[in-house]
Amino acid sequence: MEGKDTQNKNKGPLWALLQKVEGDKVIMIIVLLLLLISFLAIFSSTPLLPAQESRLKTMTSHGLVAIFGICLMTGLYHMKVDWLKSLSKIGFIGSFGMLAMLLMKVNIPGILQTQTINGAVRNFSLAGIQIHVFEIVKVAMIMYLAWAMDAVKGSGQNFRVINFLRRLFPRLKVLKRPLGKRLVYVYIPTILISLMVFFGSGSSAIFICAVLIGAMLVGGVPMKELLLAGVVLFIGFFSMVTLYKVSDGRMVKRVGTMISRMNADYDINRLEGLKVGSDEYHNMVDTLSQPVSAMIAVHEGGWIGKGTGNSTQKYRVQNIYGDYMFSFLIEEYGLVGGIVILILYMSLLARSSIIARLCSDEFAKYLLGGLALLITGQAFMHIMVNVGIGPMTGQTLPLISHGASAFIAFCFAFGVILSISRTAKKKMDTAEEMTRKDMNSVDDNIEKAAKSNKE
Repeated sequence: MEGKDTQNKNKGPLWALLQKVEGDKVIMIIVLLLLLISFLAIFSSTPLLPAQESRLKTMTSHGLVAIFGICLMTGLYHMKVDWLKSLSKIGFIGSFGMLAMLLMKVNIPGILQTQTINGAVRNFSLAGIQIHVFEIVKVAMIMYLAWAMDAVKGSGQNFRVINFLRRLFPRLKVLKRPLGKRLVYVYIPTILISLMVFFGSGSSAIFICAVLIGAMLVGGVPMKELLLAGVVLFIGFFSMVTLYKVSDGRMVKRVGTMISRMNADYDINRLEGLKVGSDEYHNMVDTLSQPVSAMIAVHEGGWIGKGTGNSTQKYRVQNIYGDYMFSFLIEEYGLVGGIVILILYMSLLARSSIIARLCSDEFAKYLLGGLALLITGQAFMHIMVNVGIGPMTGQTLPLISHGASAFIAFCFAFGVILSISRTAKKKMDTAEEMTRKDMNSVDDNIEKAAKSNKE
C-alpha cells in the first residue's frame, strides 16, 4: 500500500485526488458529459426573444433542476446497497398508488391537481410543480423488480402476500412452487402497472413493459414463463383493441390515439389540395409541423452541422429541447455530434455490464442491468422518433432533454448506478490488493529459494 501511495504522489496531486474518488470513473465522465451537453443544447435551442425572457426562464429552471438532480445523485452515490434494497421494496406500492390517483383523478384544492393532456390524465400538479408520473414509475418499477427477482431466488424471505394467499387458497398448488412467487411478486405487478399506464399513454405502457421484460431477462427469469406472460399481455391488448372497435371508439380511447400515431403519415404533401387558411389546413399544419421540422433538422445537419446557435428549426418546433432534442443536436453538430451521443449511451451500457460482473450481490446486478437498459432504451427510442423511423412517443433524451420529472428520475437512476459501481470498485480493489500480496509472497519465496540454492 505504501508503494502504491508513493506512486500516486509521484503522478501529481490531481491523480492522487482521482484515485481517492470511489465509484466508476468512466460512468462519472459519461454523466458529466451528458450534463454539459444538456446545458449547451438547451441554451442554444431556446429561441432568443427581444427581452430574452424565454431563454433566461428556461435556463434558470433547468439550472435549478440540474442542481437538485446532482445533489440527489451525490446522496444516492453514498447510499449502501442494503439501503437501496429497502427502498426498492416500496417501488411497486408507490407506482400503484400514484397511477391509481391519476386514474381516479384525485384533486386536493390548493395542493394536488391531476392534469389532462390530449384527453389523457398523465401528470400531477403538486403545489404548482408538474410531476410526470410515468417517468417516476419507470425507475421505481425497475428497482422493485430487482428486489423481487432477488427475493424469490433467495431463502429465508418472509413473503407475507403469498403466505396469505396460501392460507386463503390452500388447494392452489402453484402458490407452493417457485412459479407462484414469481407470479405474485414479478409477473402480476408488471402486467398491472403496464395496464394502468396504458390508460394514460399507450406508447409509454409498451415501452415500460418492454424495459421491465428486459430487466426480467437480466434477472434470469425462465424464458417459458416470459413467453407465457407475453401471451397474456397480447391477449389483454387485443381485448382492448376489440373493445375499442366494438364500441366505435367510445371505450378505451387511448387505443385510437395509439393506432393513429402508428399509422400517422407526416408527408408534407398532405397539405396539397387543402384550402390555405381553412380549419382543416391549420389542423394539418399543426399535425405535421413538429415531426416534419425535426426531420428537416436532421437532413440539414449534414456531417458537421450548422454550428452552435445556428439552428433554424428551433423557431418552428415548440420546445425542441424536449421531445426533439436529438434532431436539434444533429442540426447544429451534424452526424458527428449524433455519433458522440450514441457512443456515450452505448458506453454506459457496456460499462454497466462490466460492473455487473463484479457484483456479488444479485440485487445490485439486476438493478444495475435494469437501469442501464432503461436509460439506453429510452435514448434509442427518442433517437428513432427524431429520425422518423418510429411513432411519436414523447420520450425525452436521458439527462440531456429539458423536463424536470424525467431529468430528476434519470439523475436518481444514475445515482443508483454510481452507488453500485462504488461498492463493486471496493471489492475489485480488495481483490487486486489480495492478488498483489499473493504475488509478492510468491516472489519472496522464489528469492528465498534462490538464495538457499546458492548457499
